[in-house]
Amino acid sequence: MKINLYVLYGGKSVEHEVSLRTALTVLRAVDRRKFDVYPIYITQDGLWCGTGVQELPPGSMEELVLVPEENTVPHSIGAALLKLFLVEGKKVALPLLHGSNGEDGTVQGFMELLNIAYVGNGVLSSALTLDKAVTKQLIEQAGIRQTEHVSFRIHEWREKNGLLLEEMMSRIGFPCYVKPASLGSSIGISRCEDLARLLAGIETAFRYDDKLVVEKEVAGREIQVAVMGNERPLASFPGEFIHRSRFFDFESKYEDKELVMSVPAELPPGVSDRIRRNAVDAYQALCCSGLARVDFFLDGEGELYLNEINALPGFTATSMYPVMWERTNGTTYAELIEKLIDYAFTRHADKQGIQYTR
Repeated sequence: MKINLYVLYGGKSVEHEVSLRTALTVLRAVDRRKFDVYPIYITQDGLWCGTGVQELPPGSMEELVLVPEENTVPHSIGAALLKLFLVEGKKVALPLLHGSNGEDGTVQGFMELLNIAYVGNGVLSSALTLDKAVTKQLIEQAGIRQTEHVSFRIHEWREKNGLLLEEMMSRIGFPCYVKPASLGSSIGISRCEDLARLLAGIETAFRYDDKLVVEKEVAGREIQVAVMGNERPLASFPGEFIHRSRFFDFESKYEDKELVMSVPAELPPGVSDRIRRNAVDAYQALCCSGLARVDFFLDGEGELYLNEINALPGFTATSMYPVMWERTNGTTYAELIEKLIDYAFTRHADKQGIQYTR
């Protein structure tokens, strides 16, 4: 009997378009001999839309943009629950929602309340990994090296920007990066080489979040590792994007036609193993399960610095995560999706044994 697979994509997030790109690739790869696929599109206003089983893979991204029948979020969610989630049989959700209102534990909590298995990280690890400032605190406690950084909220900036600037000048200096604490895909991030650019970067970052992180630039290479699993996670061979830009921004990631993947990345002896060990350590320190991509900086002296953990890495045609697994152990795109679904069912089954009464 086929498994009912609910693919959630879109979302109330500035990464809405990235989610659509991921969903298009995933929906084209799912084996419909094994799964009845139910696409659920969430608009940028938060409305849920579903039209039932998708018999054939979508031909374009435009086909994924569904028109909601309900005009309020509660009514749209209620309609989706009644029409889609009440279908008989084994169920699993595949959230492909990048950024806020999807990658931050909110949808994961909803799936927990519905008692439906779902792919990827749980409520806690989703919330922790999306918040770069909290991630850095836990990584520091785990003893994993990372770049020098400062984090503050918008009310702190308004009340004591002079003191915060002094701290940034003494601890960070230039060049540096300003990032919204809870966003991905390089949206809202600025590379700053002087005070004027720093002030402008802070203003930009606060458009997307009420908390930000300012990081010292590490001159070197950015190396990525795919991690997969629950209690005993596995790390792929490290990979690297070869690109022309100094700052790997949104346009570089998704629009650069000359972007090249190097997998496995060419690294000095022993460095690959060290990166893979650190990636698993970071994954476990953040209580991750299912999947994550762990990014590092490698400087010219061979020092390794953890950059960030992405608990829902992209699955587009130019995404590193699936390519790293294919070149590590031959896992195809469709096989990778099924492995992640298996991890979801295993974690869900384990949780059913938890007792909620005395």
